[in-house]
Amino acid sequence: MMILPAIDLRDGRCVRLTQGRKHSTKVYDSDPVEVAKAFQASGAEMLHVVDLDGAFAEPNSSNRQVLGEIIRAVDIPIQFGGGMRSTKTIKEVIDLGVARVVVGTVAAESPEMLTKMIDLFGSERVAVGIDAQYGKVMTRGWEQQEPIRALDLARKVAAQGVARIVYTDIMRDGLLEGPNIEQTCMIARESGLNVTASGGVSSLSDLENLKAVSGCGIDSVIVGKALYEGLFTLEEALEIAND
Repeated sequence: MMILPAIDLRDGRCVRLTQGRKHSTKVYDSDPVEVAKAFQASGAEMLHVVDLDGAFAEPNSSNRQVLGEIIRAVDIPIQFGGGMRSTKTIKEVIDLGVARVVVGTVAAESPEMLTKMIDLFGSERVAVGIDAQYGKVMTRGWEQQEPIRALDLARKVAAQGVARIVYTDIMRDGLLEGPNIEQTCMIARESGLNVTASGGVSSLSDLENLKAVSGCGIDSVIVGKALYEGLFTLEEALEIAND
């Protein structure tokens, strides 16, 4: 199981939100590039970087600049999301060096655009982020609820040729109360896709529990706040993942 340390960018700084609420911002480090380099030095094989300003439709050029600096500073692949709602923006970040883009709002609101993105960039380059609250899909920085259920969207994007879902239970995100393993596993099993779990990881036990059900299709997990709060180290997490 792969561990992806998260770097969430807001105004060019490394932050974390609670349940995705923009007013719950906690700044952890003013230099995301150094954070990225430290994660690589600790053994990370891939980083998950999010432009929170982009997700909230508040474009911030400093975040894009920081993304470029991170890509130049590390030798491991970058998975990037937040405001990726057009082929133009996806091309821009891929040209910058991003290995995989995560799109969310587009998948729910414009299936035709998602198909176009997959056709242009390939299913290995375009993953779909499904962010759910009480089973319903949330979009536009988790501020808008869609009428479609997370499970139905997972099945739909699978039929469109998507290869990976990044599934987040918003009610768990940033609360350090453990991931929603049952729901995440169900999404993986019913869609038949590889799934990256996201939201709520708070302990090494959470990672052990996720790894125990990896047979359902969960092959990776994004870890953020637990690392920044020092609940465990990346080295400890990787030891469990690679055991």
